[in-house]
Parts: sequence; structure tokens; C-alpha cells
Amino acid sequence: MKAAVVLKRTAYRTYGPGDLRVRELLRRKDPTVARLLRAHEDHETTVREVEDALTSLGVHAKFVEAAEPLTGTFDDVDFVLTVGGDGTLLLASHRASSATPILGINSAPKDSVGFFCAAKKGHVKRALVAMMRGRLPKVVLTRMQVELNGRHVHERVLNEALFCHTSPAATSRYILRVEDVGARMAEEEHRSSGLWIGPAAGSTAAQKSAGGKVLPLSSKRLQYVVREPYATRGGKIRLPRGILGDGGSVTVLCKMHTAKLFLDGVHTAFDCTLGDVVTFRRSPDPLVVFGMARR
Repeated sequence: MKAAVVLKRTAYRTYGPGDLRVRELLRRKDPTVARLLRAHEDHETTVREVEDALTSLGVHAKFVEAAEPLTGTFDDVDFVLTVGGDGTLLLASHRASSATPILGINSAPKDSVGFFCAAKKGHVKRALVAMMRGRLPKVVLTRMQVELNGRHVHERVLNEALFCHTSPAATSRYILRVEDVGARMAEEEHRSSGLWIGPAAGSTAAQKSAGGKVLPLSSKRLQYVVREPYATRGGKIRLPRGILGDGGSVTVLCKMHTAKLFLDGVHTAFDCTLGDVVTFRRSPDPLVVFGMARR
């Protein structure tokens, strides 16, 4: 079998060795960096565990660091293995089609969120054997596609998109259009802190924190949630949140000179300006993730 292994670049590797401030805080055992070195050491231990497990199972693996630009696709491998946390899996998922399943390994479970991860440090080989023998459950996750001014900018958003003003202290101004199957188009002008929208896989994160509902992982629906909507005195927001049926779409008309569109975190972002149009709908390309069906 062939595998692509995507490794997290730890915060310690990114900032620790060459950052005088971080080194001084570590020397003083400052609480703000208390977990930095521990998480790095746990991750490195897990990477060695992954290398040993793949070798013993005869899997030919190509290793790539998530900090590097992940270009191309993973179509030439049997599966993708991510070693890190949810952020690492999200980055890798953008290069994986529905034909290439992903197995996530949480490399530092004491310090990292691993909702998408089927295994963790100390249990890598067990998970790989179960997957290769067809005993590891899997789930097909809906993803979202995004268009900016009629141009497809992403077709594999797994968690969520955030549309908002460039400055978090500024008001986000836009017109929201919701088109659902079998329903009339609804439109409303908004002033808020921005808009979250995404598929079911992201409904336990930002969408839930902003007041949305947790959707079943197998759901094909999208959910939008307005962050801190502002209504004039006596007024009421008609579209504070909503769940779209399969085939529905949400369109945002930008009323700001400087706005941002973030897709699955901070690494993929687009500048938006006055008059830009962003449309969100279900992607035809889902993602297969091992080990999540038991959640």
C-alpha cells in the first residue's frame, strides 16, 4: 500500500529555537509556554511511532510537513495519514478527493483537539491494522464549495467559512440571500460580527459556539449562523441562522471596502471588497474519514 503522511509543524519548532522571547519564557517556566515543549516532544514521539508502524506493515509512505504548501492532490496513494490534530487533517483534506480516505492520528492528545482523529499517540499501529483489515469504521463527510464573483475558489471546505470585516473590532455589513429547495428566496441586510457557514463536520465547533445546532455527521445539509447580529431598537433579525436542504445555497453581497473570507481556518483566505458576491453550496466531492462513525 502507498500512503501520504502529513505532519504537523509544532509551535515549538516554529517559534521556540529561534525566538529569544520564547526561549526566555521557557527558561523562566512561564505559564504561557508551559505546554509548548511537552506538546512538541509528544508529537516527535508519535512521528517515530508512525514511521515504525508503517515500516513494519510494509506501507510505502511519503512524508510532507503541513507547514509546506500542500500542492497537487493525493490521488496516487491508497490513503492519507495525518499526524497532529484537527488543523493538520483540515489542511490535508483540501488535497484529498472522495476516492482517497484519511486517517487522523492525534500526536499530542494532552494538548491537541482531535475530533477528526481515529487514533492517538501510543495506539498508531492498532489503528492502521484495523483500517487495513477493514475493521475501522468510516464516515462520508459533506464538504462545501465556495464561489467568489462567480469563480470557484474552493470545493473542499470541511469545517466552515467565516465572512467578516478585516478588523475584528469593526462591524461586518452585507446582504444575506438564502435560497433553499422548495422555498422562496429570503434576503436581509445585516450588521453583525460576521457570518459562519459550513457543513455538518464543523457544526460542533464555531457554528455551535455562535448558537447553531449540532448536525449528524452524515448530514448533507449546510448551516449558517450570524455572529452577534445587530438589530435596531424594536427591530428583529429574520435570518439569524438557518439549515439548508441539499441543493440550497447562501449568497453574501459585500457592503464593506475591506473584508475577508476565511476557509477552514486562517491559512486559506481571500480579500473581499464592496460589491463582491460570495456563494456557498454543498460540494459534489465529499471526504471519507476513518474512525469517526463511532462518535
